[in-house]
Amino acid sequence: MRINRGVHEVVWEYVRRAPGTYVWLGVLFVTTVALHHMSPEFEEEFLRQRSTNIHELSSTPVRVLVASAMWIDGGHWLPYVVLYSVFHAQAERWLGTARWLVVCAAAHVLATLISEGALLWAIRYGMAPASAVNTLDVGVSYALAGVVAVLVYRVPRPWRYVYGFVVLVVYAVPLVTGRTFTDLGHFTSVLIGFGCRPLVKVRNPKETAGASAG
Repeated sequence: MRINRGVHEVVWEYVRRAPGTYVWLGVLFVTTVALHHMSPEFEEEFLRQRSTNIHELSSTPVRVLVASAMWIDGGHWLPYVVLYSVFHAQAERWLGTARWLVVCAAAHVLATLISEGALLWAIRYGMAPASAVNTLDVGVSYALAGVVAVLVYRVPRPWRYVYGFVVLVVYAVPLVTGRTFTDLGHFTSVLIGFGCRPLVKVRNPKETAGASAG
């Protein structure tokens, strides 16, 4: 009983210190359950209306940018519990909820706009079909990639450079081999996460002082 109580206390403390992460996971659980109760045809059209594709972005950009981050394409929720606990929760506990949300929003919004802009360019120059304006594009992977990248600043030197290199390779290889707009979005998200260094300085004064001295 004491062991179980201790485990529960540790888990609760971990969750309590990352409220945004687990509220978001809760929303994703509800929306994933809802998807499982839809027919395949209805699900596709339902998600398309909440997709950050060119058509929806041109008419209701704010709505779809928010809505697209509340659904998982594919309906597998449990892997995200692991990913959110390993990356999002760590980043939120480290940066604080407000700064963590800024990283998530910057990666999700900017990577979406850049990748969809590249797709629009490809359509205009005949490199992609006109039907691509309605491409299904929902999910939380851009925000996740940005958070994975910003965590590089929490890793002590010299392992920081190893971590950063691995992250770059993981997201660069699909971009080189696949060359899809989502691959571009993921790689862009990583660069945005790396670019969020100013958000980290306030939370890590000792490291900043050490870097200045070096």
